[in-house]
Amino acid sequence: MHGTKEEIEKQQARINEKMAKVKNKIVVLSGKGGVGKTSTAVNIACALAKKGKKTAILDTDLHGPNIGMMLGMGYAELREAEGGGIIAPESPIGLKAVSIAMTGKHPDEPTIWRGPMKAAVIRQFLADVEWGNLDYLIVDSPPGTGDEPLAVCQMIPAITGAVIVSTPQDVAVLDARKSIFFAKELNIKVIGVIENMSGFVCPHCGKETEIFGRGGAQRAAKELGVELLGTIPFDPAVVLMSDKGTPVVLQEAETPVKNAFMEVTEKIEAVSR
Repeated sequence: MHGTKEEIEKQQARINEKMAKVKNKIVVLSGKGGVGKTSTAVNIACALAKKGKKTAILDTDLHGPNIGMMLGMGYAELREAEGGGIIAPESPIGLKAVSIAMTGKHPDEPTIWRGPMKAAVIRQFLADVEWGNLDYLIVDSPPGTGDEPLAVCQMIPAITGAVIVSTPQDVAVLDARKSIFFAKELNIKVIGVIENMSGFVCPHCGKETEIFGRGGAQRAAKELGVELLGTIPFDPAVVLMSDKGTPVVLQEAETPVKNAFMEVTEKIEAVSR
């Protein structure tokens, strides 16, 4: 079920061939869940596509796949190509998206797999999807430093770098530091850290409240010698928009969150090849 050694080698050869056509491969990591990693990955991918970059996003969170919902793609499914490959559906702005949720599984059906099976599915996505020529492949990994992010980082050759997402409080920053060392251990460049949910401005009185603290990710980035890509303020409207499948960077109104994501994306572009 997981493939023989020869089959895995053939898949890896296809991965190498297809990833050679992708200029930048960026892995989005977080040390713990609940820090807004997936919404960050989705908004970065959408911002790049909005700027005219050929972009795709791969959801390797096999237990909690959410990118399809956040992109407003409903029940879009992967299709089989004539040659036996996989054709990824595209969002309205031309962003290719691949997720286990697009394989026809019922939304309530859990993925109950151990490490080898998860690695096999990720390998199949990378090897068989018709990625084409891309400027960016954004990989959304589940939290932590376990099977899925390890599989991605070992399978994808010449990864451009990793983006680490954290919230300001110490417990989240502690885990984010582990993600930074994880990337460095695998010889992957850390592009930078994003401090999400950094401050909340009341829409009624205009007062800013640091509900999760502030500056934790910035201090960690400085201590570990990596760049702070930006701070994203907390806005309840972003939650509602994500549930409706409208990434904040695609809304017409200019908001602090939208502007912060666009600035982060520009910094990521600046260090890309």
